[in-house]
Amino acid sequence: MKRRTSPDSPLLFEEAPLVPDFRLELKARKAGHWPVAGADEAGRGPLAGPVVAAAVILDPKRIPEGLNDSKQLSAQRREELFVQILATATVSIASSSSTRIDETDIRKASLDAMRRAICSLSIPASYVLTDGLDVPIGLDCPGQAVVKGDARSVSIAAASIVAKVTRDRMMARAHLVFPEYGFAAHVGYGTAQHRSGIEKHGPCPLHRMSFRPLRKDGVVVEGNGEMLED
Repeated sequence: MKRRTSPDSPLLFEEAPLVPDFRLELKARKAGHWPVAGADEAGRGPLAGPVVAAAVILDPKRIPEGLNDSKQLSAQRREELFVQILATATVSIASSSSTRIDETDIRKASLDAMRRAICSLSIPASYVLTDGLDVPIGLDCPGQAVVKGDARSVSIAAASIVAKVTRDRMMARAHLVFPEYGFAAHVGYGTAQHRSGIEKHGPCPLHRMSFRPLRKDGVVVEGNGEMLED
């Protein structure tokens, strides 16, 4: 059984995993902020494809069972929860293309997608919980950045699932157009198969030309295409 710990307290045991709950949302509600949205993104590290952000306002009476950081779930379980989230919550999705990423940088493109997802919610959020270190600028409400937020807040966890499943589906569609790169298998990460496809066929319009090894000036940028989950 997983150990449940307070999101505001350090782990009692280093090996005890964080388990997302609704405490941060209830804390915001107690302070007079409601509804509360969770926001997260997927796709910061790949060599190709968009970065996708999602914002989710959960119904406290219909929170799907088993919400967790999308990296901790199987693809099948993510798909199941994706359907449940869309059926029970208020959801908004936005993305920044590879072109947008190259024109700015991956951090700015990610935050801009997150901002647009939050601002597009059909029910305006009174408060936002975001995964990571930053709250997007330009929001109409206050927010809080939560380190490892997708493992601490069920709202952020739900957003991480929606963003991940949406992006994976987009890359599966991209595979139909550009099958030579194997996007359906690696969703744009810098696997050996993907790098081999680039060497053989050159980059396609979905590739991020500001990322190594596509970037030719040797400058290191955030997100280098390594096979890491978001």
